[in-house]
Amino acid sequence: MYICLVSVHGLIRATDLELGRDADTGGQTKYVVDLARALARHPDIDRVDLVTRLVEDPAVDPQYAREIEPLEAGAQIVRIPCGPQQYIPKEQLWDHLESFSDHLAQWLQEQGRVPTLIHSHYADAGYVGVRLSNLLGIPLVHTGHSLGRDKRKRLLARGLTGEQIASTYNIERRIDAEEDVLANAELVITSTHNEIEEQYGLYNYYDPARMVVIPPGTDLQQFHPPRPGETFSFSRAVNRFLSDPDKPLILALSRADERKNLATLIETYGESPALQAAANLLIIAGNRDDIRDLDSGPQAVLTDLLLIVDANDLYGRVALPKHHRPADVPTIYRMVATRGGVFINPALTEPFGLTLLEAAASGLPVVATENGGPVDIIRNCQCGELVDPLDKAQIEAALLKLLRDEQAWQRASANGIDKVRELYSWQAHAEAYVQQVRKLVARSTPLAVPPPPPSRRRYRDRLVVTDLDQTLIGDPAALRDFLDIMRRHRKKVSFAIATGRRIDSAMALMKKHGIPSPDIFISSLGTRIQYGQALTEDDTWLDHIDYDWSARRVRETMASLAGLIMQERRHQTPFKLSYFYDESKAPSLHDINTLLRQQEITANVTLSFGQFLDVLPVRASKGQALRYIGQRFDIPLEQMLVAGGSGADEDMMRGNTLAVVVENRHHEELSPLPDLEGIYFANRAHAGGIIEAMEYYDFFGRCRAPDA
Repeated sequence: MYICLVSVHGLIRATDLELGRDADTGGQTKYVVDLARALARHPDIDRVDLVTRLVEDPAVDPQYAREIEPLEAGAQIVRIPCGPQQYIPKEQLWDHLESFSDHLAQWLQEQGRVPTLIHSHYADAGYVGVRLSNLLGIPLVHTGHSLGRDKRKRLLARGLTGEQIASTYNIERRIDAEEDVLANAELVITSTHNEIEEQYGLYNYYDPARMVVIPPGTDLQQFHPPRPGETFSFSRAVNRFLSDPDKPLILALSRADERKNLATLIETYGESPALQAAANLLIIAGNRDDIRDLDSGPQAVLTDLLLIVDANDLYGRVALPKHHRPADVPTIYRMVATRGGVFINPALTEPFGLTLLEAAASGLPVVATENGGPVDIIRNCQCGELVDPLDKAQIEAALLKLLRDEQAWQRASANGIDKVRELYSWQAHAEAYVQQVRKLVARSTPLAVPPPPPSRRRYRDRLVVTDLDQTLIGDPAALRDFLDIMRRHRKKVSFAIATGRRIDSAMALMKKHGIPSPDIFISSLGTRIQYGQALTEDDTWLDHIDYDWSARRVRETMASLAGLIMQERRHQTPFKLSYFYDESKAPSLHDINTLLRQQEITANVTLSFGQFLDVLPVRASKGQALRYIGQRFDIPLEQMLVAGGSGADEDMMRGNTLAVVVENRHHEELSPLPDLEGIYFANRAHAGGIIEAMEYYDFFGRCRAPDA
């Protein structure tokens, strides 16, 4: 098998992961690197590509600008451009994910081999995974890591308003992407049962039958019990803080993030003479030179921690080292275990709790939040105690039990070492993974793109694609000029029509306006593709979009909705159900999608001109048809000029195509998109706007925007 893992955000590299550098470079980055290595070692897998974002930014290491970085035999990191070159937070990546998808599809095409499956990580990669899975006809596997609905619930509980959450976290786009992933993924891999029941259960397309728990593994070569006589250089960085360094240590290790609840831990310690007598407290909370130079979130957390230390006069009992390397982490666990200490994760909620496994594998008993993944870990490993992270008395009691009762400490330590090795190794994870995905592969049929028709003129390296109504048609003089330009450049440019009309209706309209037959005809909103004057049908495309499509179920589900009236029979096709849409009575597009998801129907719903609603197979759209054509005729998307304006045109125009919205269509559904790179809003109407875009993009020359 050839596995393509996709994890877009954060900073990912083969060694010295910058864990805790920011909110985007945490446990997920380590998870996907370790997963890639583990899968590459499995005998049934011969290639693993871990695909992430390419970053060229002087503020980060130049390594993140390397296109290919080896991980180990059979595994590599592949970096693909995604929006601006500089490093930006994941919340700012959404408008660039179509471009990332197009770049990745092109890169995969160049490999000469289609992946066996796509495995996306987090919502942004899920957005990409849905598009690639539908384009290539291969299974999508997804791991959420954390979920938007759960995060919104927690942010609201912290007092943030809906408006603040939407503007800061782009939460609605994230939740929509997660719903789309759940509608399309063949398999969802979770780390705990809690994820399935408490987090995915909040979604419309919740289907536990397609979800499986495969806990992440632990690198047992790094994380192991202390060896006899082992010494720890990191002790010097800790002991300088402490008046009595021989006491056991209570260790907390996490990002400086408010959700990690470190302030409650220090308050608990500061208010408990018994804990202070029993142990010192060691907080490893990222790296810093000067707190004032950190981002506002970590700066506020660390400042608060220091103020609590000062208020409780904990000097000499609390260590807050400023620096540690990733390579120090395993030795820190062993150092604390050697001193008879305890590891604590007091987070308000923890999706999984990889640090618990690392600590337990190192022989260190653990105390952990009862909210999330630690419930499974403590139940399976019997290596410590669960606590309410907001109950200081519970936290104190759990820590004192393990610190004072030597038998309890020894029992938790031995259980952790044995059970992590038995239940949470990466080898066991990879074996369970392969058993699950083998079932998907057996029933999938990847899209085999046929060669171009014999009549294809291979020296045509670019393509003009336009809608008919209100785009190409509307200004007879400009239309004549456009057709003359196309005739003069016919040796290097192919011509395509992409319309929502049926083929017979579109041809009648073209005949009326003197438009010759195009080289490529995309009709019925991308559900049919035909070639040349003979209108040769692309049967491969028809077979491809027939996946998981039931027109009958769609009709039955939509029949009960107010404000929707089926259009005349002549507007319907086997792969397109068309309705008149009355905005004053009908549900919103979002609510219609929600209804279909609740009925477990995967479909592509588009609204055009505010009054025409169409439901298509999930693999069908103008944009998906266009990308298929690009693969078949080997025409880069960057050399396709695409003209349209309605909501049905959006996925054709987003991404790497050269797009134009002609002047008379600025007011339609695509009007919010002027700031998106690659979409030009022309000053001229109809065909004149397409001609203007040809000049703007230098379409017959360099074929790119002037500022690109």
